[in-house]
Amino acid sequence: MISTYQRLKRQRDAGEIDGFTLIELLIVIVVLGILAAVVIFALGGITGKSAQASCAADGATVSTAMAAFTAQNPSITPTGSTYGATPTVSNMISGTAIGVPYIQSWPNNLGHYAFVMGTGGTNLGTVGTLYIVTGSDVASGAGTVASPYVYATTADNGNLNQTEVNAALTTGPSATAPALIPYQGPGVCSAATTAVS
Repeated sequence: MISTYQRLKRQRDAGEIDGFTLIELLIVIVVLGILAAVVIFALGGITGKSAQASCAADGATVSTAMAAFTAQNPSITPTGSTYGATPTVSNMISGTAIGVPYIQSWPNNLGHYAFVMGTGGTNLGTVGTLYIVTGSDVASGAGTVASPYVYATTADNGNLNQTEVNAALTTGPSATAPALIPYQGPGVCSAATTAVS
């Protein structure tokens, strides 16, 4: 084999053979494989980090829109209550209260998280309260990591779909539904959104 390699090298140096040898091609393929493995390993956590940043930004956007609505519409009250404005998704987006939309569209990132506004009633949360639903672990509490709410089905590996979001429970996750967790600032997103989309 060494003699064949030396003969081919002499022929190539003499200009009798053009192109690459099999050994050279194999070396290039191995190097490219190693580089691909390094890149895939290095970028593995990017999806989760971008989802966390998206969750924090969406939460801040909705919270700001809700606060603006409440401040500018103090006369709008929920049924049977007199404690002030209760924003709803429809009047925040359409601006039906005073003709000004407070948010252009309701954000969600299905597969990772969704924001839900409480509408009252069984498992629908407190009227006018912002909730987050996630298919993965979520830190609950004001800036503290409490026991994680875990929800994952074997069918979708913990990713959310709209049916699961609609079935979210204020009492915490069950075998068939995720938790409806009060949104308490961007800290809630720190452990959320780790499900793979």
